Amino acid sequence: MRSILRQLAVALALFWVVLSLTFFLVRAAPGDPVTFLAPPAASAPELARLRASLDLDAPLAVQYGRWARDVFKGKLGTSFVAHRSVTSVLGDAIPISLALGGISLLLTFLIGVAVGSVQGAHRGSRTDSALTVLTTTVYAAPSFWLALSLIALFTYGAARLGLPAWMRLPAFGVRDPAGDSGLADLVRHAILPVLTLTLVGAAGIARYARTAVVELLQLQWVRTAVAKGTPARSVHARHVLANALPTLLILFALALPGVLAGSVFVETVFGWPGVGRLMVSSIFARDYPVVVGATVVYAALVILANLAADLALPLVDPRRRT
Repeated sequence: MRSILRQLAVALALFWVVLSLTFFLVRAAPGDPVTFLAPPAASAPELARLRASLDLDAPLAVQYGRWARDVFKGKLGTSFVAHRSVTSVLGDAIPISLALGGISLLLTFLIGVAVGSVQGAHRGSRTDSALTVLTTTVYAAPSFWLALSLIALFTYGAARLGLPAWMRLPAFGVRDPAGDSGLADLVRHAILPVLTLTLVGAAGIARYARTAVVELLQLQWVRTAVAKGTPARSVHARHVLANALPTLLILFALALPGVLAGSVFVETVFGWPGVGRLMVSSIFARDYPVVVGATVVYAALVILANLAADLALPLVDPRRRT
């Protein structure tokens, strides 16, 4: 229990440090929100009144104290641009990001572990070499470049090749405003964003999974099972993957930050109105409350995922129960 409480305290401290750094960094960035919101012909008194209404006229330390007080009360402030509470603005974007990120994370984990297991089981073979080159190339590719490449291939490329309309994947938005708005249309719009996030994440997971499988296959008791004639499928299912569960939990926690970071670029490129796109537009508009609010969402997801993995490790790995 003491260890759990210590981990919770560390997680809360890290969460607050991330939020505080974001608070100061967005205010240290060039640009003044007042200049974005005020009319071009606004006078100095009008600018001063607008600055006071946004609570930007006080010293930075005072602003931080007021912000911290509101956060402890569960208030994230009001958006400078939308003139709505940050909670309401995020409430519109979070379901989209959760759906996109959740599906991508699940596919990332399943495909990455499967590819890594195949590589580990065929270590040194042509299959292993080919998959290593492929996963390394995809993992090194920036998310926005990969997204644009997929658009060029499956949207504009399919159109130039004269493929039927149902084979041309839409590049932007969540639904077709002039066509069908059912589930099939939503799925077609989601294919390219999900594929982009999944490819990058799965490539990274495969590298870690391959290393874990190779190490387990070298253990004496696994080699003994193989020598006894145990079928390869049984060896991998009962001995390798079962004992790789602690590593897979860590991989799951490591995959989440990558998916969240990639979603910022992917939602921007594909025009999905999620938290990632909201954060980018808010940074350009110097909408401080929304930027910090989006950071709350991202930081909470990453820290909770890592905390859950740490707490679950003793349940799947007896060596850590002490």
